[in-house]
Amino acid sequence: MDRQQSFDVAAVRGIIAERKGMAGAMLPILHGIQEKVGYVPADAVPMIASELNVSRAEVHGVISFYHFFRQQPAGKHVVQVCRAEACQARGAEALAAQVQQQLGCGFHETTADGLFTLEPVYCLGQCACGPNITIDDDLHARVGSEKFRRLMQAKRGAP
Repeated sequence: MDRQQSFDVAAVRGIIAERKGMAGAMLPILHGIQEKVGYVPADAVPMIASELNVSRAEVHGVISFYHFFRQQPAGKHVVQVCRAEACQARGAEALAAQVQQQLGCGFHETTADGLFTLEPVYCLGQCACGPNITIDDDLHARVGSEKFRRLMQAKRGAP
């Protein structure tokens, strides 16, 4: 399903104009667009490339290299599962499989109902108490399958 939606072109142009003179301007521009729009729309890539005098492939390469940047609108809630080594040592791989099964989607995907987007993250800074996740920027430590199920029920408003 194509989740691309219309976006505020004037706002994107304003962000590019405001930040294009900065040293290393591409990352600040991309962060600004994602903060404003919620993702980096494909139609913004040629605008960025033109203003920074780089190829569209270079812009796309930066977007796809950094897991932080979304290329599609996110669901209502963003779930991030830590994939770093410390969390892996504490069961993050099994948790990741359970999360994908419970949500019914993979990483960088959104559930069919549009409620949850699942993203990997590489260290949430709570290595001693992993595996860790965030839901809408709220950190949850020592997450297992049952705890994740309860967190999802709470977000869905179910008893």
